[in-house]
Formats: sequence, structure tokens, C-alpha cells
Amino acid sequence: MKYDIIVIGSGPGGYVAAIRASQLGKKVAVVEKAEVGGICLNWGCIPTKALLKSAQVYTYINHAENYGIKVEGEVKPDMEAVVARSRGVADTMSKGVQYLFKKNNVDVIAGYGKLTADKQVEVTDAEGNVTIYEADDIILATRRHRLGVRFLLHLNGSESDLGGIPTQCGPE
Repeated sequence: MKYDIIVIGSGPGGYVAAIRASQLGKKVAVVEKAEVGGICLNWGCIPTKALLKSAQVYTYINHAENYGIKVEGEVKPDMEAVVARSRGVADTMSKGVQYLFKKNNVDVIAGYGKLTADKQVEVTDAEGNVTIYEADDIILATRRHRLGVRFLLHLNGSESDLGGIPTQCGPE
């Protein structure tokens, strides 16, 4: 299939470029090997900020008297609920990007994309099938780093009990 623009990677750089190009009248596709929204929306920036917000609320509660508020009883984090909230925020954001792709007629091609020749992208899907796509222009919007999540240790005091939070984030 032929496109005006193919974007490899659907993170914040990729999805913004794809949507804007489509709004400007280009026929656009995005190649994504994992979840739409990339590492940032699904495993990095967004879920991390949601986890940090939970930690901030926990800190506020523990210092409520500084604000003239009395809290009675034991305050402790429910790490499963903290992680579930974080995943829910990430899922909502990813669905928002999927909606914007649909609204702006951006095709999503699931698979691993690689440049093979001038103006060509080879995409290998999850089953190993290979398809070649052509485009007048190709935008590389990928990120290859994983982030460790160790900042929540002060909540439980132990690395061994992070409530299901992976210490290495993102798909393999």
C-alpha cells in the first residue's frame, strides 16, 4: 500500500506528527509494534505521573495536620489499587490516541517497522508476516530506552513489595 507519510512509532512525537499530517490532507499510516501511544503513554511518562500523584496524596494525608486537618486511623497505601489506577490512566490515554487516529483517518499498522529501501518500510506483524509499504515521506519517531521504577520504595520501604509494579517498564 502507498501512503503520503508513514510514521514509525506512535508515541507523543509520532502520533502528533501523524494526526497533523492527516489534518493537512496527507494519507498517513502509523506503524506501532506495541500499544498505541508508545512507551510514554503506556509504560513511562503517563503511568509514572499517575504513580507520583498517588505518592503525593499519601504524603499529603500523612501531613494533613500541617493543613489543619485531622486524620484518624492508620493510613497505608494499597499498592494494587495504586497500580490499577496508574494502568487505568494509561489505558484511557491510549484509547484517546486511538480515537484521534480514527477521527483523523490515520491508519494503524500493527508490527515492527524498519526501513528497507528508499521510501519503503518493511513491517513484520506478530505472526511473522512481512508486508512492504511505500511512502513519499517517512518519519522515525521511536524510542529504545526502558525506565526503571524504583521511586515508590518510600511507600512500602521494601523493594521486594512493589505491589506488582515492574522494575523494568515497557514491552520486551
